[in-house]
Amino acid sequence: MKNMRKVLLIGLILISFLMLVQVSAQTKNIKIAVVVKALNSDFWKIVEAGAKKAGEDLGVEVVVLGPSAETDVTGQLAIIEDQITRKVSALAVAPSQPPSAIPFFEKAKAAGIPVVLIDTDAPWEDKVSFVGTGNYKGGQLAGEYLSKKLGKGKNVVIIRGAMGDPTHDERTNGAIEILKKNGLNVLTVQPANSERGLGMSVMENLLQAYKTIHGVFATNDEMALGALRAIQAAKKKMLVVGFDGTPDALKSILAGELTASVAQDPFNIGYKGVEAAVKAVKGEQVSKRIDTGTYIIDKTNVKSEIEKLNKILGKDILK
Repeated sequence: MKNMRKVLLIGLILISFLMLVQVSAQTKNIKIAVVVKALNSDFWKIVEAGAKKAGEDLGVEVVVLGPSAETDVTGQLAIIEDQITRKVSALAVAPSQPPSAIPFFEKAKAAGIPVVLIDTDAPWEDKVSFVGTGNYKGGQLAGEYLSKKLGKGKNVVIIRGAMGDPTHDERTNGAIEILKKNGLNVLTVQPANSERGLGMSVMENLLQAYKTIHGVFATNDEMALGALRAIQAAKKKMLVVGFDGTPDALKSILAGELTASVAQDPFNIGYKGVEAAVKAVKGEQVSKRIDTGTYIIDKTNVKSEIEKLNKILGKDILK
């Protein structure tokens, strides 16, 4: 009887071991392609860090790809198509122009490749999930912050990302709604394609066009930092609020230059995007919407945010 129990126990251990080996082998064969809007900004680098950490934690291969600029929509679509051809296990995509990307998502679906949307949603019913920020709410948060700091009757300009990008549409519209509701004047909305240099040029033009500007909302930090440079060069002072909570923005807030940034959680966007994609590959249930949240970073909490980013990136962002 003792020997029989021993044999059964060894058999159970062996079966469990073989099952674990099989699961491990299946996981190792999973390859997730994360396609972002660009590879040239801190925001996308943090998304990449989150995606790769998820790959390590889950034991899957993760590649992060993207064009050199957010305006290169054709380049991004070519990357998506290439990954479909390579038969990756799943795609996690931040589409620069969702309507243009939907035909490529359909190609992925036809090839049996699940698609998770990250950062930017699209009106495509067959997505596994949308993982990202409530951008409209984030824009409202910026509007509330500027309203409280400036007060009724003050003049605000908005510098936004590329026209047609729904992420920047939502951030802009959320801010406009709250600013107008609170009695502030939105003088104009001008695009600067999420680029720092263009943000500076646009702000230079706005300073020439409008005699009195009290505040600026830029729908990403790169444009906010460019606008700030133009304001400093003109020796003027006004509140400047960005969006993303990038390392350069945090350094500027700490130095008393940039006023604030609406922080997303780009690390979690990358991490949870990959996590959702892996679940889809395994046939597990995934929530249709995963909101990673927004909050304001200003001089009151910037030090703790810098400490958090240092841990994520594994380096001191102040150096």
